[in-house]
Amino acid sequence: MVIGKVVVPLHLMKSKITHSGVVESVSDRLVRVRIVQAAACAACKVAGHCTASESKVKIIDVFTSDPSSYAKGDAVTVSVSEGSARKALMVGFGLPFAVMVAAVFITMWLTTDETMSALAGLAALVPYYMLVWLLRDRIGGSVTFGIEKHSV
Repeated sequence: MVIGKVVVPLHLMKSKITHSGVVESVSDRLVRVRIVQAAACAACKVAGHCTASESKVKIIDVFTSDPSSYAKGDAVTVSVSEGSARKALMVGFGLPFAVMVAAVFITMWLTTDETMSALAGLAALVPYYMLVWLLRDRIGGSVTFGIEKHSV
């Protein structure tokens, strides 16, 4: 589940990544939106016979100052700025990869044992992801989501 806060109106965002979705629920300042994230080839005519295509249902929590304008079942578009998406990718994939590679090379330099180096690389991810978990509110608060209703 992805959690963020709306900081700027949608029309002020210069470049953004958007997904269409359906409102699952609305509460005090929160609109939960279900999106189907499809792989690029999921829409292909032979996707049913191919193991490369996949799609995933995700629930996104969007904090908004006007949740009363949304109702369960509404078709909406959820967006995130490219900067926020880049930051999320860096925290989720880029930095852990760098930590793992650094641990492998340092251990290899110190011990010349490949098995130990591989295990050290994997073990280095444990404190990294524990730190991410501890800072999840701070990290989640820096990812900004927007929401707008589809026009009928």
